[in-house]
Amino acid sequence: MNRTVIIAFLVLVAAVSSLAATLITNSRASGKPALTEEQGAAREKFFGSGKELPPIKDGQEMRPRW
Repeated sequence: MNRTVIIAFLVLVAAVSSLAATLITNSRASGKPALTEEQGAAREKFFGSGKELPPIKDGQEMRPRW
């Protein structure tokens, strides 16, 4: 086989496998929500709420101790 034919065949195989992986991933993700209410509550309890942090008072930002 010619080198050009082999490279074209490998590119075609990579494109088809990428398309298949994308279609499989998208079909699974669209069926159900990301997190249930219970999982969302557990995540919020562990990581904290999604609210922004309060502003830093009097310029007291974190500084190294050295």
